[in-house]
Amino acid sequence: MRWLVNLVYIIALVLTSPIWLLRMIRTGKIKTDWQGRFGRTTQLGPKDGKRLLIHTVSVGEVNAIEQLTQKLTNNKYAPQIIISTTTDTGFARAKSFLGDRFKIVRYPFDFSFCVSRFLKSIEPDAVALFELEVWPNFTAACQRRGIAICVVNGRLSQRSFNRYKQIRSLVKPSFNRLAFAAVQSQTYAKRFEEMGVNNDLIHVTGSMKWDAAKITDHVDGADDLAQELGIDRNRPLIVAGSTAPGEHELFASCIPGDIQLLCAPRKPEWFDQAAASLPGCARRSKGTRGSPTGRFLLDSIGELRQAYALADIIIVGRSFVDLYGSNVSEAVALGKATVIGPAVSDFQDSVDALVNGDGIIQTTRDDLADVLRELLDNPNRREQLAANARDVIQEQQGATDRNANLVIELLYKTSRV
Repeated sequence: MRWLVNLVYIIALVLTSPIWLLRMIRTGKIKTDWQGRFGRTTQLGPKDGKRLLIHTVSVGEVNAIEQLTQKLTNNKYAPQIIISTTTDTGFARAKSFLGDRFKIVRYPFDFSFCVSRFLKSIEPDAVALFELEVWPNFTAACQRRGIAICVVNGRLSQRSFNRYKQIRSLVKPSFNRLAFAAVQSQTYAKRFEEMGVNNDLIHVTGSMKWDAAKITDHVDGADDLAQELGIDRNRPLIVAGSTAPGEHELFASCIPGDIQLLCAPRKPEWFDQAAASLPGCARRSKGTRGSPTGRFLLDSIGELRQAYALADIIIVGRSFVDLYGSNVSEAVALGKATVIGPAVSDFQDSVDALVNGDGIIQTTRDDLADVLRELLDNPNRREQLAANARDVIQEQQGATDRNANLVIELLYKTSRV
């Protein structure tokens, strides 16, 4: 089976190389950690008790596992935790956010020789895959080595589910290898079961991202960010977070000139396009202070929470274009009136909970300007939205404890030393 999966990967890489290679060169991602991607990582030395590998993909997932790592390390059976990430931005965030407590490593390509080399270096007793990331060669290599593997905070969007169904025969064995899948909702549970996970091994635990949403009215560094960008604290500010191409122009056109707008694109390769769509903007990366147009660009990583804390209104991006939405929990937890667009399929459960609890406004491109004007003119409505959202968050919390307990139980079932 290994040779077949490797062959499929090689064919796919060759056929798509003109696309991904040019894109990597254009965006600078060609300078990535190639050794790590091929499974070469630092030897960790002798094991001291159980060792757990937690795999995340990018920045959002790294942020979401903080409380899980705390729950696991505070447990009397605390394992040694290693954190792996896929993207360059996720790796940088993990190093700065969690690197003082845990070893951070690069997750390898799913060629059999890469994952074998990687697992030989890491020597985990168990692997917790955050949300999904059920790769054929990786799961097979774990099975051969007797490494227990599970999914925590599991999520299988409709889009991913449709793709997996097309290659069901290839990926079903990977799902069959899971010791358990702790998933966010009953909808995801049904999809995991259809992909091959035994119903008895599926646990509906809720979303850990609700637990990562820290309810607070103050964020360290927010005042410094405002001062360094030259944001006028006496004028209203709308912050659009996790934005994508096609949204920056929309937001700028919907917001009156006397209202300040800060956009924080989701990906670094979108920074320059966003700057061109926000004439006269002050760019964080350039050290520009003050904007004659009242437009600001947060072209940095890891400062979105500080920007959200400054907002009078938050717009959550990638939801007014066909990119399936972004996480909303952090925005609403900060007590800010929050608006999101119609394209939210990757976060449908979270958005539905907030909409039903009158804690967020979901609107269309055509109605966005009117919604923003109404909120700007009505501070009482903004306060009520924020209060309702926090009530929803508190009702939804608790998934992290449930996931941590399942992982600890799995670790101490395994026979590996």
